[in-house]
Amino acid sequence: MSTPETKSKDIRVSIVGAGPGDPGLLTLKAARRLEQAEVVVYDRLVSDEILTLAPDSAKKVFAGKAARDHFMPQDEINQTLVDYAKQGKRVVRLKGGDPFIFGRGSEEAMVLADHGIDFEIIPGITASAGCGAYAGIPLTHRGLVTGVRFVTGHCREGQHLDLNWKSLADPNTTLVIYMGLINIDKISEELIKAGLPGDMPAAGIERGTTPEQRTVITTLEKLPGCIKKARLKAPSLLIIGKVVDLAGTIAWHTPAQHCLLEDQG
Repeated sequence: MSTPETKSKDIRVSIVGAGPGDPGLLTLKAARRLEQAEVVVYDRLVSDEILTLAPDSAKKVFAGKAARDHFMPQDEINQTLVDYAKQGKRVVRLKGGDPFIFGRGSEEAMVLADHGIDFEIIPGITASAGCGAYAGIPLTHRGLVTGVRFVTGHCREGQHLDLNWKSLADPNTTLVIYMGLINIDKISEELIKAGLPGDMPAAGIERGTTPEQRTVITTLEKLPGCIKKARLKAPSLLIIGKVVDLAGTIAWHTPAQHCLLEDQG
């Protein structure tokens, strides 16, 4: 009877989640695959500490990828994985967070499957779980919310952000928005128009789980102004919902900065 580890001998490409930033959150299985890698194709958010787990002899290919600023187009990334795999190399495709949560790992897996290349998916701690935990914001909490929704605040180039705002404007659900800085004004405006109270607690978390983490606590209505005032930059995550209030009690990693825009007219 085969096990995941014995089966891995036939795997040519490992699509690996590197976690949200703190290298200590990398899984043991991900670390093992990096130690065995001959080629590592990595994204912008992967830390140097994680990359050092790969052998010095491994070829490291930077794939870049930031909102509206792609160092390597997705088609080229796909082809790079295929080419190295067909050369017989052990390839690790290293992605920030989790490969399947707004990480396009499924698109890469589909290309590998189309070419008959054996691959595996190694999950990582996604940004929502990591950033929420390090900011003291649980995504669910008994008596406050009944669920959580993950959405992307980034749209394809040349297209408008078109989300089901009415569905998202549920005061009993935590809303987590990936890549939302670019469209924060529209996000706040549309959610309020759809019925979500403007005084709903909201947070912006920059570089979550790292020593450079910054957390801004405010309300949905004031979130765009507070993000601009604090000059939050990518990578940042937005969390909107009643659970944000708990950061005042259980934030442990970095103190939150409360922003109410008192000094702005």
